[in-house]
Amino acid sequence: MTTTLARFQDDFVSAIFGPSGADSSVASLVDQPGFAVYRNTIFKGCVDALVANYPAIEVLVGTQWLEGAAFEYARAQPPGDPRLLLYGRSFPEFIGRLGQAHGLHYLTDVATLDRLWLEAHVANDERPLDPHALAALDPHTLGELRLRPCASTRWAWFASHPAFTLWKTNRERQTWSSDTPWTGEGALMTRPAHAVDAAPITQGACAFLTACEAGLTLEAAAGAALQTEPGIDIGATLATLVASDAFASLSTACPASSPSPH
Repeated sequence: MTTTLARFQDDFVSAIFGPSGADSSVASLVDQPGFAVYRNTIFKGCVDALVANYPAIEVLVGTQWLEGAAFEYARAQPPGDPRLLLYGRSFPEFIGRLGQAHGLHYLTDVATLDRLWLEAHVANDERPLDPHALAALDPHTLGELRLRPCASTRWAWFASHPAFTLWKTNRERQTWSSDTPWTGEGALMTRPAHAVDAAPITQGACAFLTACEAGLTLEAAAGAALQTEPGIDIGATLATLVASDAFASLSTACPASSPSPH
């Protein structure tokens, strides 16, 4: 690609999302009526993608508010990937800042769960851990095993808000219960049978998964979970995670002698 062509392309993109650059040929295009149509089409695509990617937020704040926020985001953060299904990685933080002014302090958390659902949905397929294979291992060496979360597994802990309940209630268009305790919640996204499944998860379970993702042994991961949530039932937590297809099969997990890939 020539320097002149590259400069023209950069100026063309800049003209779409903001003031036109120094290239005179771009300036002449901007003055044409068709350019405004082209620009509006691109922005509409960005806005429509963000509204589709954050359905719980749309229910929470309304379509008009979300479209306005999405338009401002598109002006500030143009897509870096032609696949608009993946657009808006930093959108949760962006609308969180906007929501602060309206007292919606939980917007970032709820939007993060919309994003995690999307990431779980589009992640690569991977064979999950077979519970029978895990049960067949020598229990005396189980603590040295390293399990890796599946590519489609996502989790997060939200200390300040009942983020999972807020997200699930709005995404599924349910009625919010006024007696819902306003306490921190966690969420786990997995993809059994090629469909995303979302479930609540404890802070200790989140710490356990994070430790496994870092390549730690099950013994070390259990220690991290207990430090985060004293009294957690490690056996029940592991059983729940395995049953949820949170971990990759043993054939792709990290063997005890291997260094952490993270």
